[in-house]
Amino acid sequence: MQEQEIIISRHLEESLAKATGNCPHDKLFVLTDRTTQEKCWPLVAEFPCMADATHIVIGPTDEHKNLETLSAVWTELGRQGATRHSLLVNLGGGMVTDLGGFAAATFKRGIRYINIPTTLLSMVDAAVGGKTGINFNGLKNEIGAFCPAAAVLINTEFLRTLDRENICSGYAEMLKHGLISTEKHWAELVGFDLETIDYHRLQDMVGQSVAVKENIVAKDPREQGIRKALNLGHTAGHAIESLALQEGRTVLHGYAVAWGLVCELYLSCVREGFPKDKMRQTVNFIKENYGTFAFDCKAYETLYQFMTHDKKNTAGHVNFTLLCDVGDILIDQTAGKEEIFNMLDFYRETMGC
Repeated sequence: MQEQEIIISRHLEESLAKATGNCPHDKLFVLTDRTTQEKCWPLVAEFPCMADATHIVIGPTDEHKNLETLSAVWTELGRQGATRHSLLVNLGGGMVTDLGGFAAATFKRGIRYINIPTTLLSMVDAAVGGKTGINFNGLKNEIGAFCPAAAVLINTEFLRTLDRENICSGYAEMLKHGLISTEKHWAELVGFDLETIDYHRLQDMVGQSVAVKENIVAKDPREQGIRKALNLGHTAGHAIESLALQEGRTVLHGYAVAWGLVCELYLSCVREGFPKDKMRQTVNFIKENYGTFAFDCKAYETLYQFMTHDKKNTAGHVNFTLLCDVGDILIDQTAGKEEIFNMLDFYRETMGC
């Protein structure tokens, strides 16, 4: 799998001109959703390198990350004369970069694309690492491909367009990166004030977070080994996200990951001896900043069934990434139904469901 260039951009116009220039193309396309068309496209629309771009706009939020939207993008690329030598720029959050990346990976067997993530979540997670895909059959990211962007341009000026909920959503992935890296990085993250955001400090922390993911992806681009560390919080988190979608109370991905971290740090504590004080500190940070997603014990079976469909599973066993301590990672850890139900009990008792 080809490497992607990660550019922490201080001057977006210069960085984008260079990135598009490094990808010779016959036609240039830009994919946004309606929200990023309104809030983010104006920041790049006047750049000379964007002058001849053909614009494709899709619906916002994860409910549009589906086969119907993907088909609409394919259709529009074909209608507007895209060839296998065309270039697609995905300007948006994780939904846009995931779906746009998959559209690029599959249109005419693959065209090159550039990601410009505009949310904190996409900067530190979705846009980096080469995973693309859509939701299908009620399951998160069920269909997709490994296909890295030619370049990922990260410019934190876009973060000023976000509300606090979307900042928090992305920050959950940063918190995960802290847990799988160093105690110093984790401590800085759980000590950060998400109520009064210091954007200058946040930019430096974003750079650190991206470096954590980039380093892991470089070692294991197709998730055969250590890249599974990035799944911490996601087995339980994706199940919560799927339950929310099923019940019509959609939640932001990062919030589901944060609640998943509560569950999986408990498993790490009881199974692997993860320090209780660090678990409590992390769980309290999550409770204070993310609130809770309430469910009763009647939902346990549904959540368990969602976990059994997780792509990380092997031979029918629910697979988790767990920690012995901050930065001390155990991949491919399985848990039985009783352990998972105990984990959900802990979540409900701790989070006040």
